[in-house]
Amino acid sequence: MNRRLRGFTLLEVLVALAILAIAMAALIQAASDSARTQAILQERTIAAWVAENVIAEQQLENHWPDAGSRVSGETMMAGREWHWTVDVHATPEPDLRRFDVRVRPAGHETTAAQLSAFLGRQR
Repeated sequence: MNRRLRGFTLLEVLVALAILAIAMAALIQAASDSARTQAILQERTIAAWVAENVIAEQQLENHWPDAGSRVSGETMMAGREWHWTVDVHATPEPDLRRFDVRVRPAGHETTAAQLSAFLGRQR
């Protein structure tokens, strides 16, 4: 039989399949990592929006909080429930407070976003 018309040997086909399987496994792993990263970034972005909203709400309140106080609550955003906590700290300036906001998805213990802001007393 003419050598040019023989085709591939079984060993050549198995090596090609092994290389293809390794390449496909790497592609699947990369796609999985990308999806996981996207979900984490989405959660952190929404949590940051919740924190910004909480700061805006604190800014709009007429109540001047005492230093050392803690306020917490829950809110809905993007179809999920979020738990937030605000710690109020004194500053050297008596008419200025530092607000530290921590946000996490309801039912989780890990903080998804943290934001600090300085708010002045409204007169």
